[in-house]
Amino acid sequence: MERALTNNDTSMGKTNVMPMIIIGGLFFIFGFVTWINGSLIPFLQTACELSHLEAYLVTMTFYIAYTITALPAASILKKTGYKNGMVLGLFVMVIGALLFIPAANERFFPLFLFALFVMGTGLTLLQTAANPYIVLLGPQESAAVRISIMGLMNKGAGIVAPILFTSLLFSDIAMYTDIRLNALDTAQRLVELTELSQRLIQPYLAMAIILLVLSVVIYKSPLPEIEQETDNNEDSNTLAIFAFPQLVLGAVTLFFYVGVEVIAGDTIGLFGKELGVVNYTQLTSYTMAFMVITYLIGMACIPRFISQEKALTISALLGLFLSLLIMLYPSESSYIWTYLLFWTSDTKIPDVVIFVAMLGFANALVWPTIWPMALNGLGKHVSTGSALLIMGISGGAILPFVYGIISDLSGDVQMAYMIMIPCYLFILFYALKGHKMIAWQLKPVK
Repeated sequence: MERALTNNDTSMGKTNVMPMIIIGGLFFIFGFVTWINGSLIPFLQTACELSHLEAYLVTMTFYIAYTITALPAASILKKTGYKNGMVLGLFVMVIGALLFIPAANERFFPLFLFALFVMGTGLTLLQTAANPYIVLLGPQESAAVRISIMGLMNKGAGIVAPILFTSLLFSDIAMYTDIRLNALDTAQRLVELTELSQRLIQPYLAMAIILLVLSVVIYKSPLPEIEQETDNNEDSNTLAIFAFPQLVLGAVTLFFYVGVEVIAGDTIGLFGKELGVVNYTQLTSYTMAFMVITYLIGMACIPRFISQEKALTISALLGLFLSLLIMLYPSESSYIWTYLLFWTSDTKIPDVVIFVAMLGFANALVWPTIWPMALNGLGKHVSTGSALLIMGISGGAILPFVYGIISDLSGDVQMAYMIMIPCYLFILFYALKGHKMIAWQLKPVK
């Protein structure tokens, strides 16, 4: 029989070690499936002959699933519990991975998008269950540390995924230049692009098998169920969560945060490609590496030396600074690579591309600090509140697509990063004031 943890069971003793390990494995899967999109975008742009705007439909379709399916996912979790919800989410992801096989075989971009939406739906179930599970698994003041550990697994997978993707599928990337492909006759170009697309079949089949095995492992595991507070009163309906400003503003903050995180992780490949970086499909790994470094710092410092609120403030200010550097710095300069990072790549990487990767420093601690602050004091509304926060992930669908529109219309992919300025300003507002609001304060009409 499964042991149930109550919200008052806040000790981080031996009983919580195994759940942390299991959920950590899930977050590694989150990261692998999510951050492989950074390599998938330029891959599909080549294989399916897409424009910049069409290529960013990959992120839009993947992340919009969070918005559409988050509240249904919360309803499902109330019936299944956290553990069974995770199992169901993994099974949905298996279906999404299998859909990649006919999509790759036919080189049919709309089916790729549908497969990504299905995988995003499965991840919505997993995220809606796993994030509050980690928050409730121990003391609220150290929740950011636990989520940082999960983030370390997530972004660690984000380092591995692009490198593995490139080595397995795109090692001969140099031959798939636009100039060479355009020089081929129509029949030969179709043959080569179809062969390129079909390279996705075996990796996604393997992914489906791994996800299926993992779903069985989770189902059979001794993962304890956390008892959710329940109430039969009318105020326990979905609309009741909007009475919590820290939650609503937290969801908006996550919208902007996920938007800039996905821009930093998923646009860097095409940005590097525009500036002539040869190994552009691996650039997402740089962003993830900087995030991993910051997670380690956060785990060591929060809350021992710095509070969650201060960590969020520093993150927002650093994001603003780096955004301005990306917009204003000369694109031909490469001093950072020449003197500091030359050992990471055989080809020169411009400083502005490295600044995009360094947004990982600014972004790493935003997610783990927002969650405990936004869910603090929600009681029986934690499950629905978690779903609202998950809906904020739609920022990863909308903002990168807006970035693509700006870059296409302006013809300047570098200045398009201006979209991040208002995002980090709102994150700064939440860090300084928004999370402290426990009630909506309206002045009475005189």
